[in-house]
Amino acid sequence: DEAEFQAALKIRSGIVYSPSLVENSIARLERLAIKLGLDFVRVEPRITRNDRDLTLDVEFALVRGPRVFVERIDIEGNATTLDRVVRQQFKIVEGDPFNPREIRESAERVRALGYFSGADVQAREGSSPDQVIVDVDVEETSTGSLTFGGTYSTTTGPGAIIKYSESNFLGRGQRLDLGVTTGVDNREYSLSFYEPAFLGRDLSFGFVASYVETDNQNAVYDTNLGRFRPSFEFPVSDNGRMQVRYTLDMSEMVGGGTTAGALISSEIARGVEFSNSVGYTYSFDTRRTGLNPNAGVLLEFGQDFGGIGSDNQYVRTTAKAIAQTKVLSEEVTLRATLEGGALNYVTGSGRATDRFFMGPSVMRGFEPSGIGPREVNGNTNDTLGGNMFAVARFEAEFPLGLPEEYGINGGVFYDIGSPWG
Repeated sequence: DEAEFQAALKIRSGIVYSPSLVENSIARLERLAIKLGLDFVRVEPRITRNDRDLTLDVEFALVRGPRVFVERIDIEGNATTLDRVVRQQFKIVEGDPFNPREIRESAERVRALGYFSGADVQAREGSSPDQVIVDVDVEETSTGSLTFGGTYSTTTGPGAIIKYSESNFLGRGQRLDLGVTTGVDNREYSLSFYEPAFLGRDLSFGFVASYVETDNQNAVYDTNLGRFRPSFEFPVSDNGRMQVRYTLDMSEMVGGGTTAGALISSEIARGVEFSNSVGYTYSFDTRRTGLNPNAGVLLEFGQDFGGIGSDNQYVRTTAKAIAQTKVLSEEVTLRATLEGGALNYVTGSGRATDRFFMGPSVMRGFEPSGIGPREVNGNTNDTLGGNMFAVARFEAEFPLGLPEEYGINGGVFYDIGSPWG
């Protein structure tokens, strides 16, 4: 249906010509063809120059290409990395219709792994004219790092960090991170592991273990917090993914002294508490795989059902929506984010360590724990956190005219929101 492809085009008459706009239009149309089950369809741009009017006429021709299939995929140069790690970046397998754009995108995914200093992907004729062999030639590079350094955070102030990171653990494409971070009033110890293709399938497995100690960090009390969280994640649609997880938490509030209010003092008196929960998060992301390469949305909705077998049973719900697009010759990124959460107790009650706080990563421009419910009475001024929160963030990112390799851009933002309850 020609009209369906015409409707998918975002390029319009009167705009300034840009090769990237044409390339993105081709990508959009070929993705639509694949979505409609039309194999061997190619999009050929035909450009006519009008010197008198100083304009260009752009025609996108949908052409049925030759019936060519992938005979095999050969991988060379990977002394440490297993073949299957590279093959997992190809959405096509032996016997599938040959799609040059899919091969190029697969090559970009191989390069984006960060395991290779060079990755060359070429196609050549196979055992017959209707067969193609895809040659993948890679050159491995170092994937591990040991970091000793200093840090500064608007939340924790200055600190030191020791971190070991390996993004291609044992050549299996797995990620392993161990870290120790210390600040003026906090210490964090963490271990995380991530397997992107569990049992060779499009199923990821990972776990995070952490232990955090704080000393009067933006509060009149100290905390000791431990967490162990294994999780699985898998696709449920072209753009949708589901994560299921189990969480075991340990929390302790200590100190407080005479300046702590009645609410915080009662929560400190509860001592060490353990809680466990099972939960899920559904995400729908079109920012990379949608028909429009320059715009997309991310939708997330998650719930954790906690306190199984204890006196404090709760449901913790979070949601996030992000929409972004590129404008002004695709140099400026506009982004809007809506985020919120609710903590509802079926039985019992929570503590400050369980409730929502709006730090700089959630809402910018305020001191940590600077907004939200508080207990104020005489010398008491305790931040309590909220059982609910909502925030809207609007931002624009733009280049500053500096070389791209510096990685420095400009930005403006406007945030509005609050915790409550």
